[in-house]
Amino acid sequence: MARKVILDVDPGIDDAVAVALALFDPRLEVVAITAVAGNVSAEQATRNVQAIVEQIDPPRLPRIGAAVRPERDPLVDARHVYGADGLGNSDFPVAELHHLHPSDKVITDEIRQAPDSVTIVALGPLTNIATVFRRDPSLAEQVGQLVIMGGTYRGPGNITPAAEFNIYCDPVAAREVFRSKTTKTLIPLDITSQVVMTFDLLDQLPDESTSVGRLLRRILPYSFRAHRQLFGLEGAYLHDPVALMALLEPALFETERMAGDVEVQGEITLGATVFDHRPAPQWRPNIDVATSVDSAGVIAAILRGLKQAAQ
Repeated sequence: MARKVILDVDPGIDDAVAVALALFDPRLEVVAITAVAGNVSAEQATRNVQAIVEQIDPPRLPRIGAAVRPERDPLVDARHVYGADGLGNSDFPVAELHHLHPSDKVITDEIRQAPDSVTIVALGPLTNIATVFRRDPSLAEQVGQLVIMGGTYRGPGNITPAAEFNIYCDPVAAREVFRSKTTKTLIPLDITSQVVMTFDLLDQLPDESTSVGRLLRRILPYSFRAHRQLFGLEGAYLHDPVALMALLEPALFETERMAGDVEVQGEITLGATVFDHRPAPQWRPNIDVATSVDSAGVIAAILRGLKQAAQ
C-alpha cells in the first residue's frame, strides 16, 4: 500500500526534482503539495508548485496549498542560486487556479482525514508545519512521520557560519517544530552536501521527449551554472531529493537519536541547530538525525526514480 505523503516545498530547482520523483513513485501517494516562502516569495512559491505539476502532468493530481506571506519576511532568499523565479528563469505559464486553500489548511485537512498515516516531507522553512501545530497542538501527534531537510549536525551552515538556509529563514517556526511531539527525522546539510550531481549525470536524465525530461533539462543547467559561479563546484547539490530518498531508501542512511533545538536569538548564531552532546545530557532526545549517507547509492536511486518517472 502506498504511503500517504505531503510535500511542503519552496520551489527551488532541487524541490522540483524531488516533486518529480515523488509524484511518479508507486510507493508514495502524494495527497498534497503545499507551498511555503523560502527560496522565493510566498506568491512565487505557490505559482512554482502549480507550474511544476502542470509541466510534468502526473497520473494523479495532488491538492495544492497556497503559501501565506509570513508575519516576518524571510531574512534571505535563494534567487541567486535558482533564478529570479526559482526555476532557472524558465517563466513557465500557469493556469490561474481560483480558491486555493492556504497550505496550513490543506495540511490540517489531510492529517485529520488520515491520522497517524500521513508523512510530511518538509523541504523548505518550517513555517507551515509550525502554523498547523500552533493552531491545533493535537495534530503534532497525529502526523505519521515528519522528514525535515534542514539544519546542520557538525558542519558549518550555508547561509551563515552557523545556520542552514531552511532553518535560518524561520528559526522560530523551526524551534516550535523541533520541540513538538511529532515523530521526526532531520536530514541535515552535512548529509545532503555529500551528494553532488556532476555534469556527466545530466546526460543520464530522461529524454526531452518526456514531460519530466523536458522540465529537468530546462531548469537544471541554470543550477549547475550557479553552483560553479557561486561555489566553484563542478556539479550541483541535490539537497531536497536526498531528503526524499531518506524516506524512500532508508537503508542508504544511518541515523542517531538526539536532543536538538534551534537558536532564535543569537546575533551570529540565529537559526543554528544545537544538539546536546554533553557527557551528561540534560535535554531529552526528540529527533532522529541522519549522520551518514551512501552518496553513490542515493544518486543511483535518484536516477532510477527519474527514469521511472519518464516511463
